[in-house]
Amino acid sequence: MSLYALKPRFQALLRPTVERMAARGITANRVTLAAAMGSLIVGLGVAALADLRITYLLLPVWLFIRMALNAVDGMLAREFGQKSLIGAYLNEIADVVSDTALILPFAVLPVFGAFWTGVVIVLAVITEFAGVMGPAVGASRRYDGPLGKSDRAFVFGALGLWIGLGAPLPGWFGWLMPVVALLLVLTVANRVHKGLREVRDRPVS
Repeated sequence: MSLYALKPRFQALLRPTVERMAARGITANRVTLAAAMGSLIVGLGVAALADLRITYLLLPVWLFIRMALNAVDGMLAREFGQKSLIGAYLNEIADVVSDTALILPFAVLPVFGAFWTGVVIVLAVITEFAGVMGPAVGASRRYDGPLGKSDRAFVFGALGLWIGLGAPLPGWFGWLMPVVALLLVLTVANRVHKGLREVRDRPVS
C-alpha cells in the first residue's frame, strides 16, 4: 500500500486550477523547476535555522505544496500536450534534489544524526532510481511502496510538525531513521520485483 494510490483523487481536485494555469501559459517545466527551487530554499533554510524549532513547521506546509506541484506538472504535461524529453529529465532530477533538500534538516538534530539521515537520503535516491529503471527493462515507471515519494512526504511532514510544535524528542526517536531506511530498502526491492514481474507476465504478441 502507498499514498500514491490516492493520486487520482488529488488530481481531480486540482484539475480546475491546472486548466486555468494552462490557459495562462504556465508550463509543466516551470512548475517542476519552481518545486525544486522551493524545496532547496525551504530545506536549506530550515537546516540553517535548526535551533529555532518552529521553522520545522515549514516542512509539512511545503511538502504538501510540493506534492500539489508535482501533480500539477504531470497533469500539464499529459493533458495539455507539454510532454518533452527535457521535461522527463527535469522531473526525475528535481525529485531527487527536492528529497535531499527536505530530508537534510533532520541531519542537524542530534537525536537523528548525520549518519542515519544521510543513509536515508541515499536510499531515497536509490528508490527513485529503481522506479525510473522500470522503462529501461521494458516495464512501466514503478511507484510501488511501502515508502514512495508521497509516503515520505507524509512521514517527514508529520515529523516536521512534531518538531516545529516543540514536542519532546526522546532518545528512542533515534530509531526512526533506521526504520525509514529499512522501509526504503523494502521499497527498492518491491519496485525491482514488480518491474521484473510485469515484464515476465506480459503476454507475448
